[in-house]
Amino acid sequence: MTGVAFVSGGGGGIGAALCRALAHEYLVIAAGRNRERLDETVAAVAAEGRVAHAVELDVTDAARTAAVLDEVQASHGPIECLVGNAGVAISAPIGAPQGEDHLRRHLEVNFLGAVRPLEHLVPVWKAAGQGTAVFIASSAALMGYPYVSAYAASKHALLGYARSASQELRRAGIGVHTLCPHYVDSPMTDQSVARIVATTGRSAEEARELLAAQNPGGRLVTPDEVAAATMQVVRSNRTGIVLELPGGDPLVREPGQPLE
Repeated sequence: MTGVAFVSGGGGGIGAALCRALAHEYLVIAAGRNRERLDETVAAVAAEGRVAHAVELDVTDAARTAAVLDEVQASHGPIECLVGNAGVAISAPIGAPQGEDHLRRHLEVNFLGAVRPLEHLVPVWKAAGQGTAVFIASSAALMGYPYVSAYAASKHALLGYARSASQELRRAGIGVHTLCPHYVDSPMTDQSVARIVATTGRSAEEARELLAAQNPGGRLVTPDEVAAATMQVVRSNRTGIVLELPGGDPLVREPGQPLE
């Protein structure tokens, strides 16, 4: 292991797959709100002979986020890899009663919850001359979908931030990358399936097939595919890579630039 990898939203689905993959090269910190799921991730990593630790964290709590990052580095050494995976996706029509609260919730979790840790680590990474951040965005960072305007806005913001950060931090040896998966076979998609069942009367199987058909590859993306793509960009000597995961081979939307 070369250092510490910190994964937000590490308690299940994509997060668990990320932790298992990263544990082959790093000591992994799985952060999230659900302790039971975090413990399951740690056990899965341990079952493969690797090391992970769980830490409870709500990424919308800025002070707690900073404290956790400092505590992790004091206890386990420098965080060299950061994966911003925590996310929320709540469907609602434009003009719904929840209004700004709905928008704010998505921005707090999906945007600020991802970039706050990077902002905190940048001084340390600049001093070390290295560091890698990977943001798990969404195809909704690349295009719009009906009834998820708040979600799409937060993911567009995340991709825009990553594009600028990759250019700004390139000469400091810091890589910043973005993954944009379409519908993933994950608990978040299970929530979408439940909403479709409730509103349309379709069966759960029909709802999953409907979502899979919307992916360019015609099937749901697997969490392991997201993890493999993450390892691909983490191992590169570039910054600013943007990968679209369509339910098939990853598509390089932006190849990035070499680190200096």
